[in-house]
Amino acid sequence: MTESARPTATYRLQLTPDFGFGEAAELVGYLAELGVSHLYLSPILQAVPTSQHGYDVTDHSRIREEFGGVAGLRELAAKGLPLVVDIVPNHMTVPVPESGNARLWDVLKSGPLAASARWFDIDWSGGKVAMPVLGGDTDVEDELILDGDVLRYYDHEFPVRPGSGGRLDDQFYRLVPWREPPGYRRFFDVSSLIGLRVEDPEVFDATHEVILSLVAEGVITGLRVDHPDGLADPRGYLARLRERAPVWTVAEKILIDDERLPGDWACDGTTGYDVLNMVTRLFVDPAGAGPLLDTFAEHTSFPRDYDIVRYEAKKQVLAQFFGGEIDRLTRDVPELREAMVELLAAMTVYRAYTVPGEEPPEETVRLLRTAAADASRHADPAAVARAAELVVSGPAETVIRFQQTCGPVMAKGVEDTALYRWYPLACLNEVGGEPGRFGVSAGEFHAFCAAMPPHTMTTLSTHDTKRSEDVRARLAVLSELHDQWAEAVAGWSERVSFDPKLDYFAWQNLMAAWPISVERFSDYLYKAAREAKTSISWISPDAAYEKGIRDFAARAIDVCGSSVAAFTERVDRYARVNSLGQKLVQLMMPGIPDVYQGSETTDFSLVDPDNRRPVDYAYRRSLLAAPGGDSWDAAKLLVTTSALRLRARLDPALPYVPIETGEAGENAVAFARGEEAVAVATRFPAGLERRGGWGAETLTLPPGRWRDVLTGTRHTGRIPFAHLLARYPVALLDRE
Repeated sequence: MTESARPTATYRLQLTPDFGFGEAAELVGYLAELGVSHLYLSPILQAVPTSQHGYDVTDHSRIREEFGGVAGLRELAAKGLPLVVDIVPNHMTVPVPESGNARLWDVLKSGPLAASARWFDIDWSGGKVAMPVLGGDTDVEDELILDGDVLRYYDHEFPVRPGSGGRLDDQFYRLVPWREPPGYRRFFDVSSLIGLRVEDPEVFDATHEVILSLVAEGVITGLRVDHPDGLADPRGYLARLRERAPVWTVAEKILIDDERLPGDWACDGTTGYDVLNMVTRLFVDPAGAGPLLDTFAEHTSFPRDYDIVRYEAKKQVLAQFFGGEIDRLTRDVPELREAMVELLAAMTVYRAYTVPGEEPPEETVRLLRTAAADASRHADPAAVARAAELVVSGPAETVIRFQQTCGPVMAKGVEDTALYRWYPLACLNEVGGEPGRFGVSAGEFHAFCAAMPPHTMTTLSTHDTKRSEDVRARLAVLSELHDQWAEAVAGWSERVSFDPKLDYFAWQNLMAAWPISVERFSDYLYKAAREAKTSISWISPDAAYEKGIRDFAARAIDVCGSSVAAFTERVDRYARVNSLGQKLVQLMMPGIPDVYQGSETTDFSLVDPDNRRPVDYAYRRSLLAAPGGDSWDAAKLLVTTSALRLRARLDPALPYVPIETGEAGENAVAFARGEEAVAVATRFPAGLERRGGWGAETLTLPPGRWRDVLTGTRHTGRIPFAHLLARYPVALLDRE
């Protein structure tokens, strides 16, 4: 692959039935003017017709009809922006009715000898695949309807095995209550998504034929691989993919803290959650950690120790959701069940990278030793030691199953449980985030950047982020205004309260997403409460509690709205600084920057589906056509376009060179890209204001003459920060 074939920057669009290839094509001119080199699309293969996200694929042989089909895709590609697409190798959907997935229908009809049986990761040990669809306590036989060669159960459909006469006991499936685990590997705890076996060459070829043909045709020029940790052999998969599609490829690999992408994975890097978390921490003042933890503890019933919350959350999801996975993992060693559960609970990453028959990497050995030591506090140490040995050097089935279970337990136990329970500062509660790690120094950030792969993706917002970048920019300010925040939230809580496990979480997000409608806010809290699993959950609803959530949301906005608005207005003086700073840093640091739809201006979205709402592109076009305004939106758009256009002229592999900020210390971060560009951003603006501003502090630029592309001002040598950052809290310098 040539350097010119790689993007310099991407723009992610979320396609929906109402926003397909035709609508995307209308944006190509705007996006090109914005400065991106490639258009990055959500999944494009045929999915459930009403799907708003596209990860529920039903047919790999077709480009999604609702978007315009393959003809519409080719027309979009012909508009001039090369296309990067999101592919989903780990799973397909189990639609309702089930006949919507022809491959699955074939397996349900003909069992393990079906032509499509090798497609799916099914447990055939009992001769049948469990399908969790039943509800209620009535006899299933009374609710089944035989309609020719189809068995119907409400909206569900199942094929009749030839010669069975429609008798349920004679089918290759058994219908079980919806809360029971399915007889197949699923995506996390989502039984409506069934795991694929792309490690099988035949399955790989069939599921990738259309995508690979479009790569060969030049219609698709880059790939984003969804959830590689779910695969039996991510390394082997990526190697096969790179061989067949030698294009820029990034993997949605979630790295925790100092974890790094395995060097033997054949891809250009990750989709950027590691970068997102590092950039967020760069703008969080670590001095706020203690006070914010005190406020959190005062308003909630959760422990001060995050490790306790994380462990309890992982144990809860293991017990509630992953019994089937544990059964399969320990089928030959049932006496190790408790030890294996504790080992999974103790794992701190999404995958340990053990490969059957290979010596494990040194880092993997260290991770497993640490996990085993932690697990031994809760289970028999000898049993834990044996379990740890099995997942490294045991049978291939055990090694692989353990790897494939680590990710779901982390995702559901941490992302979707612990992060909704432990939130002293919610901007730190992102995918792959460590909420107890308040802030990083400029030196730590520089070291991180120096080790980055040059073509990895960087991002600040995605379709999966818990909060958009500007919501996080506001929340980061609380690390500097912790006393004022504590006073404000105490006043609101005195006037409106509901559940101490939820209220403090609600106040943070209400302020950070303000203004927000009652409907959006209550929908968000409803999801948050179900994810936290402390009072309700997705499998244990409570109508009275859910009504209480909606009543609380309405009262919070009605009673405290004016006060929340006033506090947010105060926060925004500093959040604007954080927003522009993190945007400039992300766009200019090593890697290929991605802009998530609409985030070239301010966006105060919460978790999906809130972050998939339609974007007002007419407004953004008008701002781009008339630059120079003083609004936050205008400034953010200026920073975005200026950085993207400059990046388009720079080699992505240019060295990252830290620049000392001198007496300005932690209030600034500065770096150069080779000898071609310099980026400077303000940090901790509230603290900077309290100490009287920049004063006489200066920054020494690299040799040469420089022009700030944001203001047109020329600089050389030693420059006062007060002069360099007089118009904007950031500077982007281009060598003249």
